[in-house]
Amino acid sequence: MNGDFKVRNFADGPEAKIQREITEYLKIRDWLVKPTIGNLFQSGFPDLFCAHRMKGARWIEVKLPDMKGSRFTPAQLSWFPQFSAAGVGIWILTGANEAEYAKLFSAPNWMMYMSVMK
Repeated sequence: MNGDFKVRNFADGPEAKIQREITEYLKIRDWLVKPTIGNLFQSGFPDLFCAHRMKGARWIEVKLPDMKGSRFTPAQLSWFPQFSAAGVGIWILTGANEAEYAKLFSAPNWMMYMSVMK
């Protein structure tokens, strides 16, 4: 194996920790939560598909607070606008708390986070 090749373990990263916390937070509130897998076949998808019998379905992308250390992948930059144009909402959550949870009941917010990146 090439010595320059490094395997990144995203399962232990800060976004993964937040994702686990959000997943548990939603499950306690009776949401069905299905993580997506960031592979070739699912690139560009948000991190979580969530559904609630009374509240409907949500696609959630997990980022770090204020996008510090987070970024959108090239595939997300391509696919998120297409999802939005097709009427699919994507919500960015940065933590597992009431303020972040409340975002799920407002308009999809992914575009607001695009400006934070600039």
